[in-house]
Formats: sequence, structure tokens, C-alpha cells
Amino acid sequence: MRYHVKKVIMLLLIVGLVTGMTLPVLAADGATDTDSINEKLGSPIVVYGDTLTDEQKAEVRELLEVTDPESVVEYNVTGQDVANYIDGDPTARLFSSAKIMRQEEGNGLTINVVTPENITAVTNEMYANALLTAGVENATVDVVSPVKVSGHSALTGIYKAYDAEGEQLDKERMELANEELDVATDLAEKDGMSQEKVSELLTEIKKTIADQNPATKEDVERIVKEQLDKLEISLSDADRQMLVDLFEKMRDLNIDFGKVKSQLEDLATTIKDKAEELGLDAGFWEKVANFFSEFFNQLGNFFKGLFN
Repeated sequence: MRYHVKKVIMLLLIVGLVTGMTLPVLAADGATDTDSINEKLGSPIVVYGDTLTDEQKAEVRELLEVTDPESVVEYNVTGQDVANYIDGDPTARLFSSAKIMRQEEGNGLTINVVTPENITAVTNEMYANALLTAGVENATVDVVSPVKVSGHSALTGIYKAYDAEGEQLDKERMELANEELDVATDLAEKDGMSQEKVSELLTEIKKTIADQNPATKEDVERIVKEQLDKLEISLSDADRQMLVDLFEKMRDLNIDFGKVKSQLEDLATTIKDKAEELGLDAGFWEKVANFFSEFFNQLGNFFKGLFN
């Protein structure tokens, strides 16, 4: 009998080990350290939503780990900036804020949404896709809000930071990046479309555009259809046309995604890894179900043998 008890204990330990290894462990997002000033690329830039109260602004500084105001350059982003940069509403209330740290060539674009519980509509990957469209490269960007917001206005702050530091971005590309973010968040609200799936779709379309350099609108339509079929995404005719129109505008602006292809590939890998961590791949739950089905069958057989 003691032998059988030992077998039960060993079996339970094995189950705990296997399930512990199988369940995803999610790393929390956090602000990037700003204590060290890059003497070549300049100080980090922090842009605050103009609607923030003094107390909220202090909270944002803390969330962004701005411990020494002298170590960063600070700006406020206003409703007028929203109108100037993306033709938005000048009366908009702005809470989302950002910190931008320029990086050496080749480092790529890294986005950290520090308060994902308060940035409700836009993910790291959505920001990254939009900023690559706008022409932002080689930077680490932290986004934060002390209250629940969609997160769209953080883009305006990032654009203002570059403009104020003498690195003016193309206005048409900024407007198109904002439109892309609108498309992404709109699609993510559809039934059966996760934020990760939307980001994967946009990234794969851009990668294909970089590879094929479509010459006509028909080419763009074909690329969109191919990627929708590849990712097994079903959209209404209106949503499919919305995607085609978005990428046709990118083609008209001659946006060269070949320049940032390596960043798009890195982004695609990140999205797939995140989807796997969250168990969003189609076979994940089937594997889990099969595992436990087999386990309980074996456990039942074990106890039958124990008492026979």
C-alpha cells in the first residue's frame, strides 16, 4: 500500500510540474530607466497630455520613472497640436503621455505601454505599426495614462516631440498613421478579432508590400486578400475595403517598408510569441484538453489497478 501511495504522490508532482511549465507567464510592462543621459543622441523627451492636473502629471512622472526633471526635456501636447499634426479635434481632452528615447541606428523601435489597464484600445504592437508608418525609427517609447483612455492621443505627443527637437515628420504620413490606428482599433472590436490578430494582419501586409512593391491598386487588393486567407480572417466587404483603401494610400505616398523590414519581422515575431503566451493559437486549448483527458484516463486506470 505504501508503494501505491508513493506512486500517487509522484504522479501528482509530475502533473504539477507539467502544468506549471505549460501555463504562460506574462512579463509586466514597465517604464524605461531615464537616469542616464545619452550625450550623443540627447536627453529623453517627455510629452504630457495637456488635460492632466498637477497631481496627475506628478503621477505620470512617477510612472515614467522621471526621477530628475533636469535629465529630460518636457513638453505639453495640446488640442491645437492634435489639429496641427493629425487634423484632429482641437477641443480634445488629452491624458495619455509618452517618453521618447532616441536610439542608435539599427536598434529599431520598442514600445512599452506602461499602464495597459488605462490604455484601453491601443497595444504596443498597434503603436509600433502606426509609428513605423509615420516614419519613427530607432527609438524606445513608453506610453502611460493615469486614467482610462483609448490611447490615440499619445501619437500626437510623440510627433510633437520629434518636431520640437528638429526631426520633423511628414504630415501626410502622420495623418495616415493615425488613420491606421483607427482602422486597427476598429477591427479589434469585431467579433473573433483579437488585438494580437489585428496587429499580425497589419504587420504581415506591410511585410508583403515590402517584398512585392505593388504597382497598382489591384496588387494591393490581392495582397490584402492573400493575408486575410493566410491568417484565416473573415471580414465584411466594407472592412476589407477599409484595409485596401488604407494600404492604397500608403502606396500612393511611396512609403518604403523595405527600409524597416527587419523591424517588421521583429514585430511579427513578437506578436506571434505574445499570442502563444496568451494561448491564442488555435491548437493550444485542444492540446490542454487532450493532455488532461489522457491524464485522467491513466489516473482512472491506475486506481482501478490499485483496488483490484
